[in-house]
Amino acid sequence: MNCRHCGAPVKLVLADLGAAPPSNAYLTAESLQAREKRYPLRVLVCERCWLAQTEDFAQAEELFNADYAYFSCFSSTWLAHAERYVAEMAARLELGSRSHVVEVAANDGYLLQYVAARGIPCTGIEPTRSTAAAARAKGIAVVEDFFGVRLARALAAEGRQADLAVANNVLAHVPDINDFAAGFALLLKPDGVATFEFPHLLRMIRENQFDTIYHEHFSYLSLYSVERIFAASGLTVFDVEELATHGGSLRVFAQRAGSGRRPRAARVDELLARESAAGMQTADYYAGFQARIDEVKSEFLRFLREAKRAGKKVAAHGAAAKGNTLLNYAGVGRDLIAFVADGNPAKQGKFMPGSRIAIVDERRFRDEKPDYVVLLPWNLKAELSRQLAYVRSWGGRFVTAIPRLEVA
Repeated sequence: MNCRHCGAPVKLVLADLGAAPPSNAYLTAESLQAREKRYPLRVLVCERCWLAQTEDFAQAEELFNADYAYFSCFSSTWLAHAERYVAEMAARLELGSRSHVVEVAANDGYLLQYVAARGIPCTGIEPTRSTAAAARAKGIAVVEDFFGVRLARALAAEGRQADLAVANNVLAHVPDINDFAAGFALLLKPDGVATFEFPHLLRMIRENQFDTIYHEHFSYLSLYSVERIFAASGLTVFDVEELATHGGSLRVFAQRAGSGRRPRAARVDELLARESAAGMQTADYYAGFQARIDEVKSEFLRFLREAKRAGKKVAAHGAAAKGNTLLNYAGVGRDLIAFVADGNPAKQGKFMPGSRIAIVDERRFRDEKPDYVVLLPWNLKAELSRQLAYVRSWGGRFVTAIPRLEVA
């Protein structure tokens, strides 16, 4: 395998999670009768540019198809994050009725709805039909296509360049990261700004967040690797923020290399120095992650088996990609977790890929009163604990497996 950014041979293994189906390939009652497609799920690290990346087996068009079932608007925490971001960017960049905001991977309009509410013209780019339709229902103009140089050139030719281009939790999802980044240098107006949010590889490794690994995530990113990719694509990084979202993310600010006028913030070099001090540009840094993954897996399985032996009922909440990675690597099935509740109607009535656990409406908790509820999206633990507080009325307890097993 060669690095998807610099082309160097890649051999250093960060994690090997065996073989699994795509994490968002939810099953119907009919498809339960067929064999699922499974692909190896391994992450390797390039020792030239230090980009961590999955091996290529599944195509983006297969992973992000018309039935893609991830809708951002079902998380109140994420909506609040999006609304704050829009308010901050509108003030910082002085956005108004003559500005143009473009969001790549606009999903169901979770963010652009707040842009439109301020009277700021905006366009969403979203390749998945299901979420694009939800965004259009909010009155948002959507280009239903994958983003890259080709689409950026077309938008620029139409006079639709951006004062602000937004890319939240998509940089890791693109197989051709060079083409994707280069598209922003074309999409931006000469003094435009692009922001990118993505889980920080430093936090992923430090906190055993191996469930961030799934086929839809082609890359696992540090500020160091992102700055290299952007520099080769005509972008310069001028600021960075550390966020709590998704277990620890970065928000990177970039501008066109030739025309951007914003000065480089000190915290860019401060974070690069911290990454370097941690050893992120050395092979030794990535050693030991697999052993910690296997320890989390063993601890989680031990808890589930002991609960079963004790006659306790275990259910879960959140039919999320994170949860599918955990369940499939641990080999958990319907014998250990009775069902998974989820608030998204697009997932209800389907089954988790690989584990084949039924996805149901949250009302099932009140009907069956499980002894334990595993919160699969552990990064939303605070939000879900409040939402599901009634579980405690019958003595139910909440369980998270990452970064370590906790029962509360």
